[in-house]
Amino acid sequence: MSKTFSPTKRFLIKGIMATCLLSVTRVGFAASMAQIIAVRVWPSSTYTRITLESNAKLNYKHAKLHNPDRIVIDIDNLNLNPTLKTISTKVLSRDPFIKSIRALQLDPKTVRLMIELKQGIDPNTFTLPPIAEFKHRLVVDLYPSKPAVTDDDPLLALLEEYQKGELNKKQSQIKSSNKKKNSPIIVMLDPGHGGEDPGAIGYKKTREKDIVLQIARRTYNLLKKEPNVKVYMTRNEDVFIPLNVRVAKARSLHADLFISIHADAFANRSVKGSSVFALSTRGASSSAASYLAQTQNDADQIGGVSRSGDKYLDNTILDLVQKTTLSNGVLLGSAILNRMKKVNKLHKPSIEKAGFAVLKAPDIPSVLVETAFISNINEEQKLKTASFQNQVSKAIVDGIKDYLKRRKN
Repeated sequence: MSKTFSPTKRFLIKGIMATCLLSVTRVGFAASMAQIIAVRVWPSSTYTRITLESNAKLNYKHAKLHNPDRIVIDIDNLNLNPTLKTISTKVLSRDPFIKSIRALQLDPKTVRLMIELKQGIDPNTFTLPPIAEFKHRLVVDLYPSKPAVTDDDPLLALLEEYQKGELNKKQSQIKSSNKKKNSPIIVMLDPGHGGEDPGAIGYKKTREKDIVLQIARRTYNLLKKEPNVKVYMTRNEDVFIPLNVRVAKARSLHADLFISIHADAFANRSVKGSSVFALSTRGASSSAASYLAQTQNDADQIGGVSRSGDKYLDNTILDLVQKTTLSNGVLLGSAILNRMKKVNKLHKPSIEKAGFAVLKAPDIPSVLVETAFISNINEEQKLKTASFQNQVSKAIVDGIKDYLKRRKN
């Protein structure tokens, strides 16, 4: 029996197939579009950072426009989703650089960001690959075109040198100064992390970057009262500063001491205690010290540095480290640790050593103080209290004073 052919049936089958194909194509198209999963704006007196976090790398074009001053960024293959729409609400009135941000769908596959500015800006725009808890990121750093010049805080100039890849060259030109006998002791306090880099996060969501900034400010206030002491901070607000720039700031101000303040974290929440670390050029004193140094040295990737940044300062500085600087670093660390044991249980009874990038100034005795384990629930609670923060600050200051009586010239 022969089969009859029906044109109507064929047309119906074609229609069903076309519908299915269209559905698949639309799903495939939607799946290939990048999705914004978080937007953040970090204002500071030095520069403001805008971060768009996405599930895929973003391709973009940007331009500076004038009258009024603004920056336009067109992002390809992107839909304006509810997360990205919130960017207009992220701008704070106190932001010194941004007046407003608007996001609009320019065409079906392009989103435009319109950043209206309060002053002339030099933008630095770049992308970052996934690291730690972060996915892909598009970063826009906004630096003032005409920075205020101040000898007390060379940070903006140093960041500019870093972005141009000139920090290494400029730092190599700094000579160790022969200080007069009664010259003030210059102390650089370095609150770890900041801005896009939160540092360790406790069980109750306490952020390391906030705690260490509070402790550094308290230490700063105590040191200001000491005779013949000048004190500075690598950051005094919630801003990301690359590790090499922190070291460069201390060297540019001819610091005598560099003290980096942190709050430790470990996978096992029962681990607790305070620690002090000095620089090692020959490997870490323990596997835990090595692990900690690696996590701290990852701060640049987490905080986000552009590929134009100076990549060579770290090795150059390490090669120049002097014997006296290293031995004085151990002496400073031991003095602070001796005071810390009166404030909190010690994680280790003696100073530890590892290759921390932030301790690699060739001419400044440098230590890293791990105040307590923020990952330990009890110590996280202590770290949040003014009482414990004051005790830690006093221990650091008393340790500095003890060191100054014993240091090697």
